[in-house]
Amino acid sequence: MKIKEFTLNSEDQVVVKVVREVLNLFKIETGCEEDYSWETLNIENNLRPGDVPIVETIITMKGTAGERVHLTQTTAGRSDERFAAGKHRLIKLNLYQLFRKEFGFEAAPWGILHGVRPTKIVHRLLEGGLSRDEVVERLLHDYEASEEKATTIVDMAIRQLPFLAKSDEKTISIYVGIPFCLSRCLYCSFPANILPKEDGLNEFMEVFHKDLAAVKQAVVDYGFKVQSIYVGGGTPTSLPDKYFREMLSAVREAFYCEHTIEFTVEAGRPDSMSPDKIQTMVDMNVTRVSVNPQTMQPRTLKRIGRNHTPEAIVTMFNDLRSAGIPEINMDLIIGLPGEGVADIEDTMKKIVALGPDDITLHSLTLKRGSVLKMNLEEYGLPDDKTCREMFHTAMSYIDKAGMKPYYLYRQGYMSGQLENVGCCRKGAESIYNIQIMEEHQTILGIGGAATSKVVNFREKRLKSSFNAKDLITYLRDIDIYIDKRAKLIAEAYGGPQ
Repeated sequence: MKIKEFTLNSEDQVVVKVVREVLNLFKIETGCEEDYSWETLNIENNLRPGDVPIVETIITMKGTAGERVHLTQTTAGRSDERFAAGKHRLIKLNLYQLFRKEFGFEAAPWGILHGVRPTKIVHRLLEGGLSRDEVVERLLHDYEASEEKATTIVDMAIRQLPFLAKSDEKTISIYVGIPFCLSRCLYCSFPANILPKEDGLNEFMEVFHKDLAAVKQAVVDYGFKVQSIYVGGGTPTSLPDKYFREMLSAVREAFYCEHTIEFTVEAGRPDSMSPDKIQTMVDMNVTRVSVNPQTMQPRTLKRIGRNHTPEAIVTMFNDLRSAGIPEINMDLIIGLPGEGVADIEDTMKKIVALGPDDITLHSLTLKRGSVLKMNLEEYGLPDDKTCREMFHTAMSYIDKAGMKPYYLYRQGYMSGQLENVGCCRKGAESIYNIQIMEEHQTILGIGGAATSKVVNFREKRLKSSFNAKDLITYLRDIDIYIDKRAKLIAEAYGGPQ
């Protein structure tokens, strides 16, 4: 469905955003000058006074032949949700139901659950005293989520509770961002830079040590307990061996303590790995390594710019296992160019046979800045229905392997309107993955493009500070980013103890 004009009688930019979310959900295009089914679309949302939001939504459409369609729906909110949040939910719900009823659109797997972290809603409802079944019913009724998705995230949230309970106000995690890769993948929009020469690496390491020292001092000053350390990027193992050892040694010396139960490194791809790096990770007591094949199909690897073979992934995995790395995670992507159900089935057979502790399924996201997004016409992407079949096929292999979902997040423009979900064997849950998604814990970021998320437990809110995504800016303005992070910590914790 395409429309030439789109009007909304509201000055509230949040309302405009909410409406566009629903239009995008059904792939309703706006601003089209030709090949449209409707000439104009007007949406009116009237909020009635009361203790809970009551929203009346009126849709008026005029077709190219002059025909008019007039749709209306009024829905009341809940007493246990914030008024503004309830209003926006009702606008989305009304639009979603009206469009589905009028045009017969297929139900979206997640209904109107659009946010990155849908389990946060579940945790709020559970904390409010609702039972497991009552929360599932709320997701089905209030958000039009499918029963599959509703039960998945409710059971997942319940599974997370013991891990979240292990954290308190002074328990934090550390994120280390190494913004380099050996090459850029077709779908990538992450702030990663092709690995520079020695002069560039030396400049980065000098600034990195300054950044790290500031966070190390904050840990001492505030009496923080570091629960987990996560070294990501980019691809941290793209660093040459001596720089990788220098970096990882500095991180361990600064933050590893008696409270640390998890130390993760994203190793990513075989062409970045070496025996020395594996030995470095063993020496530094790394407990978890992420290996990211994305696919085990040779033609796809070549097409997306990955300079390795499936056989190299197997060798890398076995080398890490032989070295004694306790837990290995493997990342895969659903919806890569040219792939279908048979491809993901073959990939899953090969991955599950290795016996990883954790498998994370990512649904391909078309992001601005990626080569794929800018050149879509050159690549054949599987449609939404195929992506969902691929996802269900992959999940069936995960289930047979005895793994269960334990963390999840969503992004815009995901293939099949699906999600990214981490699944693991019992006891292999990543504390960091749970904490970064549920935002119950302060996480201090170091390095290029790193984010610090600081929880103010007194006011029950979270604020973030961001290191520059652009490497030149990060190197130039490091003092600014150190100061912003320090002020954020002081605001939340009331100054050094």
